[in-house]
Amino acid sequence: MMREDVRGELSLTDFAQSVNLSVWRLCHIFKSDVGMPPIRYLRLLRMERAKGLLESSFLSVKEIAYQVGLNDESHFVRDFKSTYGYSPALYRSRFRSNGTEERNGNGMDHGEQSKLRQQLARIAKQSVLPSLHVLIYVFSYMN
Repeated sequence: MMREDVRGELSLTDFAQSVNLSVWRLCHIFKSDVGMPPIRYLRLLRMERAKGLLESSFLSVKEIAYQVGLNDESHFVRDFKSTYGYSPALYRSRFRSNGTEERNGNGMDHGEQSKLRQQLARIAKQSVLPSLHVLIYVFSYMN
């Protein structure tokens, strides 16, 4: 759900209903399994998608902010800078000047992607609820 549509607003109620849990229980399990609350995870997904767009497109920073579901460019710039240490424009210019790394569309090289998949698979296997760990695992491969 989250990886599929980072532009949409996260409805914890809908997310909880999709796995047949209360909102509180979903947040509790999600945080214990993933290590962060669902809202923070969505923010991280948005920043990862933005990073990929900065690396692979010529969209403006404002357009990228919109593509990842943030309508306020200044909020996007602040979130991106707090996540990666650089403003989006500076990140793009540094990436292009270093442009020797082979990257895929989501901004991760193959090693990072493999590492993330392994981590998500491990989290899914350790999950308390089978339905939730299956969803987490499936969401990790969507996109």
